[in-house]
Amino acid sequence: MESNGEKARVLVFASGDEKGGGSGFQELVEFSRTNPPVLDAQIIGAISNHEHGGVRKRADAFHIPFEHWAGPYDAKGYRSFVEKYQADFVMCSGWLKFVRGLDPAKTVNIHPGPLPRFGGSGMYGHRVHEAVMAAFHQGEIIQSAVTMHFVDEAAYDHGPIIFQMPVLIRPDDDAESLAKRVNEKERAWQSYILNLVVHQHIYLSNGQVFYKGGTPRRLFY
Repeated sequence: MESNGEKARVLVFASGDEKGGGSGFQELVEFSRTNPPVLDAQIIGAISNHEHGGVRKRADAFHIPFEHWAGPYDAKGYRSFVEKYQADFVMCSGWLKFVRGLDPAKTVNIHPGPLPRFGGSGMYGHRVHEAVMAAFHQGEIIQSAVTMHFVDEAAYDHGPIIFQMPVLIRPDDDAESLAKRVNEKERAWQSYILNLVVHQHIYLSNGQVFYKGGTPRRLFY
C-alpha cells in the first residue's frame, strides 16, 4: 500500500519483557533493510508496555522511534498511536495487551501456536507450548503451528487466519525445544507474510481472507 512512491508505514506493538525480548520486532526491522527487502515497508515506530525492556533497547539500536505505553489499553489509545505515526498497518509481534479500535484489515498478529484452540486470554508465550505439549502427550494432536491472523475485537487471538505453518512435534520434545523451533519459524515467516498483506496479495474483505492469484497451498494449511 504505497502512495506517491513512498513505502507503506508499519507501526509495531511488541511487549518483550523488562530484561529482554523483542526479537520479532528486530527481525521485522532487519528484513525491511535487506537488499531486496523481504518486508518492503517502513518500520516507523515501536510501542511497548515495558519502559526500559528489550524492545526499547532494540529500537534504540536501530534508531527506530520508541514509545512506552502504560495504558489504559483502550480504542482511543490505539487510534492515537496510529494517527500520530500515520501508520498504514499495525503489526502485533509479541504484544500481550488486548487490541481495540483498529481496522482489522490493517492489523496483524502473530501467535506461537495453532489457533483457535491454543489461543485466548492467558494463552501466550511459554504457556502455549506447555498446553500444546500436554495435548500431544494425551494423543490429541501431532503438531503445533505458527499462526498469523487479522485482529478483531471478539477475543484475544481472534480474527480471520491469514497463514498457518505446522510444526511437527518430535517424540523427545518438551516445551522448551518445541518453543525454539516454533520461534525460529515465527521469525522466518513473519516479515514474508506481512509483506504480502502490505502489498495486498493477502487482504481482508467482508470478514473473509482473500489471496491474490489463489491460495498458495504449500504455504497455507
